[in-house]
Amino acid sequence: MTMELNELLHELNDQRRTFRITVRGLTATEAVKRTTVSELTLGGLLKHLTWCERGWTHILTEQPGTPEGMLDGGQYVWTGDDFDALLASYDEAVRATDEAVRTASLDKLVPLPQAPWDPDPQPMSIRRIVLHLIRETAQHAGHADIIRETLDGQSTTASLYEF
Repeated sequence: MTMELNELLHELNDQRRTFRITVRGLTATEAVKRTTVSELTLGGLLKHLTWCERGWTHILTEQPGTPEGMLDGGQYVWTGDDFDALLASYDEAVRATDEAVRTASLDKLVPLPQAPWDPDPQPMSIRRIVLHLIRETAQHAGHADIIRETLDGQSTTASLYEF
């Protein structure tokens, strides 16, 4: 593995870790609770990030068709009752993404599926996909931190020092 690949995966996994700290210790009831005027919930964000990981892995491994859930407007909504299963699903998706990235060249260009917001998508490099996942995960880790702090006063930053 190249130094660049190690650095990119390190940063992506650091953002994932921050998100996981934010949702640590939640119950299913807490994970579906809205704490702001936004529709976002911690369970919904986790579901979305899980689908993101799976979708981008689908794309970077050049599987045919549009990734499951990519065009689903409900991907931010989770109404389940087994939050631990959702966490396990996320962890499984993360492992699959990391494995796919480790076995690919960062410079490799892969085709993107058509979407309503991009009817003529240009190929994207594996490097750019990893950078996108870093941004996406970091953005939603910030959302999650606000939701969690509003839910029960827990702060991701303060929680980082508990390890």
